[in-house]
Amino acid sequence: MGGWFSRTIVDTGRLPLFCFFVGFIVTFAFIRFSVRMIRANVKWWPGNVSPGGTHIHHVVFGVIFMLIAGVTGFALNTDNTAANAVFAGIFGLGSALVLDEFSLILHLDDVYWSEKGRTSIDAVFIAVAFTGLLLVGLRPIGVDNITEARGAGESTLTAWLVGTIALVLNFSLAGITLMKGKIWTGLIGLFLPILILVGAIRLARPHSPWARWRYQRDKPRAQRKMARAVQRERRLRAPMIAGKDWLQNTIAGSPDAPAAEGADVRTAEDTDVRTPDEPSS
Repeated sequence: MGGWFSRTIVDTGRLPLFCFFVGFIVTFAFIRFSVRMIRANVKWWPGNVSPGGTHIHHVVFGVIFMLIAGVTGFALNTDNTAANAVFAGIFGLGSALVLDEFSLILHLDDVYWSEKGRTSIDAVFIAVAFTGLLLVGLRPIGVDNITEARGAGESTLTAWLVGTIALVLNFSLAGITLMKGKIWTGLIGLFLPILILVGAIRLARPHSPWARWRYQRDKPRAQRKMARAVQRERRLRAPMIAGKDWLQNTIAGSPDAPAAEGADVRTAEDTDVRTPDEPSS
């Protein structure tokens, strides 16, 4: 195990990223345990930080930690791997506190334990997945061509051109996939091009921006696409979203307000954990 860690993490210069990853996950696990203890009114667990009666959300502490780590790292501008790892760990700590209350920032309201609060868990899951892929050595298509260009001459120019074109194409397809409401496919597809290609050409989710722009036209073809998208959402995605909700509730706690009864599909703001997207019918 030690040899693997040294070869995969230390020797490749990913120790700071590893410390960020660990700091993020440990802090998220701790803060969710803490808020669940507070929610359950456990007497032996410290309550909210409320000096003078003002409840200070932990996103405030997250911003402070991120500023400390970022500004200190920039100010020292050191090549010391150990120091950079410490700064990265502190930054990961702060990032977890911020993303755990991402829904509060998004809605400018205390929706932590409401259905809207699931957005925070989605953001945390995405951050963990994205960082984990980077940690194991995956890179968005085209990045390696640019960063590994060495020397001068035609070969370097060719590498830059190929990398730039691949990167632009990759992010363009990712943008289309995200507009179709396929958040996980769009993000993970940056590393696995087959996923992003499938996501970009497949039907959009029915409440996504793409569906509103293209499927709500007064044309038979657009109406058929919307009908297929709604059917697919109900038949295939709904059970997977229910499974994702169960996982989120197990990790982070259930929201206070249950989902509206009779709802057939989730909104486009919701994400799911399945990739790649379902095959076309």
